[in-house]
Amino acid sequence: MMQAGIFTGYFPYELNEAARRIRALGFNTVQLDLHFRDIDLTAGQITRDKARKVRDTFRDHNLPVCCLSGYTNIVHPDKAEREKRVGYLKEIIRNAREFGSPYVISETGTYNTESDWVHHPRNKTEEGFEECRKVISDLAQTAYDHGAVFLLETYVNNVVGSVEETVRMFAHVDHPGLGLLMDPTNYFEAHNIDRMDQVLNQVFDTLTDKIRIAHAKDVKRSGTDKSEKHADIGDQDAHEGLTFRGVGEIELPAPGLGSLNYDLYLKRLSEKHPNIPVIIEHLTEDDVPRAKTFLDGKFRANGL
Repeated sequence: MMQAGIFTGYFPYELNEAARRIRALGFNTVQLDLHFRDIDLTAGQITRDKARKVRDTFRDHNLPVCCLSGYTNIVHPDKAEREKRVGYLKEIIRNAREFGSPYVISETGTYNTESDWVHHPRNKTEEGFEECRKVISDLAQTAYDHGAVFLLETYVNNVVGSVEETVRMFAHVDHPGLGLLMDPTNYFEAHNIDRMDQVLNQVFDTLTDKIRIAHAKDVKRSGTDKSEKHADIGDQDAHEGLTFRGVGEIELPAPGLGSLNYDLYLKRLSEKHPNIPVIIEHLTEDDVPRAKTFLDGKFRANGL
């Protein structure tokens, strides 16, 4: 059966309290955000002992860590800023096994300097793709060297956004240190959201063998508000990836609050990955019980 998991970052507490609250909601796995109020896991501060403390705390609460968040803009156009961001991502990758999982996730980034989720013309050029490929290849090798796997997460406004771009990147970086984080909502734009089932089937027809972990959020048209949207999750120091809710024509709300065909998504996902963790995101702590009930209901209705 599939497992419902949650990002730890939606629980902005000390380590033990975050684990306690997540377990009390009935989860049995987590995606680990390296942010707790009583332990410093920022760049240069990760140690083996700290990583094992985090891992063992979640294990003690029957919450095995299935993957780690490493989200950053890996192609930031400022080379010094890029080096800093990729350097921290590599630090997470090198220590991933000590935290309890080989899988570390990031999106592929944008050449926009104002936001990690806003399009830039260079994103869709051959030069931009090739520069991103080199970074991903390096991350995949770093992961492989440390018994880990770097998971690429697509997003429409990033360098790798469409199904075709994802397939192409995996063809160019055919490496055991690289896998795919499956989040179907990240493939939708105004031009294809009305062809939802076709896009979902295309994703699974071409990328199923690359998938390692899956996400659960939702997607819908944004209406009149085309701005970059963020939510208050009760933590002023939260990573922007946890507060982001969409930009432009498309909004990305919590699971059950949009138009994603969850029945088709989960059925196709289960064909080759019947026991995969499906990690809930894009919500606030008070909405977690509703979202989990929604996802568990879809699992039950589809026999998953």
